[in-house]
Amino acid sequence: MSGPEPRPLPPRIEPPDQDRACGMEFYLSPSPGVGGRLRDEVEDFQVDEISRYPMPDASGRYVVVRIRALDVEQNTLIARMTRALGLPPGSIGYAGTKDRRAITTQLFSLPWPQPGLPSFELSGVTLLEAYRARDPVTLGALYGNRFRLRLRGLREETGALEPRLQAIEGDLRAHGGFPNLFGPQRFGEARPMTHWVGKALVRGSVEEAVETYLSWLPAGSPSGSESFRAAYQETHDTSAALRAFPPAFTFERILLEKLERGRDAVGAFRALPRGLRTLFVHAYQSFLFNRLLSRRFRAGLPLHRPVPGDRVQRLAADGLDAGFPTLPVTADNLAEMERFVSSGRSRVAGPLVGTDTPEPSGEPGEIFERLLEEEGISRADFRLPRTPDLRSKGTFRALLAPLPLVLFPGGQARTQPGPDGTRTVEMTFALEKGEYATVLLREFQKLGGI
Repeated sequence: MSGPEPRPLPPRIEPPDQDRACGMEFYLSPSPGVGGRLRDEVEDFQVDEISRYPMPDASGRYVVVRIRALDVEQNTLIARMTRALGLPPGSIGYAGTKDRRAITTQLFSLPWPQPGLPSFELSGVTLLEAYRARDPVTLGALYGNRFRLRLRGLREETGALEPRLQAIEGDLRAHGGFPNLFGPQRFGEARPMTHWVGKALVRGSVEEAVETYLSWLPAGSPSGSESFRAAYQETHDTSAALRAFPPAFTFERILLEKLERGRDAVGAFRALPRGLRTLFVHAYQSFLFNRLLSRRFRAGLPLHRPVPGDRVQRLAADGLDAGFPTLPVTADNLAEMERFVSSGRSRVAGPLVGTDTPEPSGEPGEIFERLLEEEGISRADFRLPRTPDLRSKGTFRALLAPLPLVLFPGGQARTQPGPDGTRTVEMTFALEKGEYATVLLREFQKLGGI
């Protein structure tokens, strides 16, 4: 006697082009999305860093400040603080990069040997607290971030909308989390090109990296949009470009000023803040990771359990990534690695490629090698001989991010009517460091088509 007919899989929902440009080529949840708009207002995206505070020390040489910023891009904020306080470039420490069009709170550290605490007034910036410390804030020294988000413009009636939100949440819980992709802000939301700058650096062409940063515009940009970029691309007249680029384009103007003074591309590029220069290489590694995760999903390999050729990332006692060496998965230890992952003590991880990325094996390795071949790069390219301070050994990143226990206020999806006849839903949750709220939100929105 034959069993029941298998249920047909729902049609695959394809992401929009702007997601694909960042390597995000799939949705994990098969349920239809609710659409909507994020960041209609700056207040719709609020993020508070769950910080690891450096130890206070009245005689410490650093000052740690907690700052609230309103709609300020982080590298721009750091540059403004550096100028206001007369600090050398690259001296301000921070734990993680925050969104621009948002209200954000986070820690920074300042080298401050003089007596007292610094004070400054910057537009859109509020100094919440300050204290002396013996150690600076360093990259990665945070637990995570707490979010309060509003998604506006939902057009379906409540009777259909709220069950749809719950269905998507159920899909993700059944998978054990959401894809740990890097969100669009990693690549530049208005002008997603940081990974293309990074690729040029990895391939050894600092000239192409500078050119891309100064002149690249997304396909389909409105006619006349940032026409000064197109003019520079055509003429490479740095004097004219310095007159045309608005003062707000701080980093473009730094490059142009150095080029105008006769510096070559490498010299001009080195004048940028190190945090920004590092971001370019990291963005390209992030793009490769997104593409690798997308290809793995489309190949039918699981994200929530290991297969031979994978690496497993062990977690610390608090459940966070502590940087332990990853463990290779083989046919011989597969059952043991599956137990580690199912117990919550480990996660399946994929490479953020660098010089020390191990030789892959199995089907995950085949996918990885094909991707590098298509990109025309190798692990050795991340030595970056022309910009050696940016070289990267590589690391590993979990394929899935755990879904927060609570996503909606009160634990239940409820929508509120908006003034234009649409509805708004609020989400409040915390994520571990390195995980993106926008990636979680895209599973609910699904702005692409079938």
